[in-house]
Amino acid sequence: MKLDFASSARSTVGLEWEIMLADPVSGDLVGRAPELLSALEHESADERHTVTGELLTNTIEVTSGIGDSVGHAVDDIANAISAVRTATDPAGIELLSAGSHPFAQWYQQEVTDKTRYHTLIERTQWWGRNMMIWGIHVHIGVENQRKVIPIINSLAAYLPHLQALAASSPFWAGERTGYASNRALVFQQLPTAGLPWPLNDWSEYEAYLDDMVRTGVMADATEVRWDIRPAPRWGTIEVRACDGLSTLPELAAVAALVQVLVEHLSRQIDEGRTLAQMPAWYHRENKWRAARYGLDARVIVDSAGTQRPVREHLSEVLEDLAPVAVELGCGREFGSIETILTNGASYERQLTIANATGGDLGAVVQHLIREFRSGPESSTDEP
Repeated sequence: MKLDFASSARSTVGLEWEIMLADPVSGDLVGRAPELLSALEHESADERHTVTGELLTNTIEVTSGIGDSVGHAVDDIANAISAVRTATDPAGIELLSAGSHPFAQWYQQEVTDKTRYHTLIERTQWWGRNMMIWGIHVHIGVENQRKVIPIINSLAAYLPHLQALAASSPFWAGERTGYASNRALVFQQLPTAGLPWPLNDWSEYEAYLDDMVRTGVMADATEVRWDIRPAPRWGTIEVRACDGLSTLPELAAVAALVQVLVEHLSRQIDEGRTLAQMPAWYHRENKWRAARYGLDARVIVDSAGTQRPVREHLSEVLEDLAPVAVELGCGREFGSIETILTNGASYERQLTIANATGGDLGAVVQHLIREFRSGPESSTDEP
């Protein structure tokens, strides 16, 4: 299968943010996306952002335009949220984001009436119906197709760092899971999701797609749901491993880290260097550790099997790559990753609320609603 990779300006940024719709009093999910999207139909076509539906009617997705910086893309997202609020506030709908809803039940959710989604549910059955998960997608422009697969292979070593920073799904259907990111392990149950296959070049990716389409696994490249994947239509590498970030500043911070990492690896290719890779089995273990322990994980950082605390290794990465962030114009957002390390990731903050309220998951939802409006609270704060 011949697959063209679109022309894209280097290190441009695009963002997608999946957002839950909730009742303001009970905190439970409400399937009102069709109503909301209808109310937003007449929004100006000149806007750079878009607002669309998703698999479940309790979800909307806001998407930025192509940003020449993280700040540019984040501004688009902020504008999208403001537009959405013009419809949700009068309708009595609250917004929140996390990798999972603390207590909602899958059997109470409605699937959006689209052929694509009905086909997915028909094929995947119980696991598909359990996809009560929300994430962010970060697109980074890559100017040369030949760079895409090497960058993806090397970037996989940083997936546990990104996953730990964004982890926000410690609860599932009313239960404390013991995982920082339960979403990570749920999502990979879909047949084309999970870690990327280790491929050598673009031709092998085309051959993989050909095999998948020919054998009926998928209809086209859009059904590749890897944690990092090529996005040929846009000319980007898309990182999809992260839980839904609970606040806009955290979305900006994680987007900056992805942009800086991709640019750093791209520069190494320009310098004629072979990008470092780790065995696939290390990536699989790292994903599990980050899902289980979040920012307290010890991760494998090289092909020799060296293990490091992810917080410690992240701090070193931030120091080493800070000059790249400054050159890209995302120094402020990149530096704010330290704030997440200090104040706690969303999963830590949610657990703090649950512990302080005797396990009241309704209080956790109200905390997430507050954060979505006002920004992150410290994991040491109590309600």
